[in-house]
Amino acid sequence: MKIQESAENYLETILILKNRLGVVRSIDIVNELEFTKPSVSVAMKNLRENGYITVSPEGHISLTEKGAQIANTIYERHTLISNWLIALGVDSKTAIEDACRIEHVISAESFDAIKRHVK
Repeated sequence: MKIQESAENYLETILILKNRLGVVRSIDIVNELEFTKPSVSVAMKNLRENGYITVSPEGHISLTEKGAQIANTIYERHTLISNWLIALGVDSKTAIEDACRIEHVISAESFDAIKRHVK
């Protein structure tokens, strides 16, 4: 299922924050992405309504299986591509920024080929 790049970024951010903090709240996403509270609130509502996240009564955000699958895919792409670019001599800031753009548009076939080549 293809979802918007912004939704992929939110899901990836939730995954990263969950690994770092243990519990994710909207304010954590606001602080991480430096977005406004209303923007994050709207995004969380859309992700919840589309079955990518759940929100507990305490406001803790969790990825559903569907959301986790997308988040893990995007995070793997980001990590592998940024590390690969850095290994090729690209400045780390540039590599991370480029990986963030590439991770959303690269086909599964091309990513798998890069992954096989890198490993």
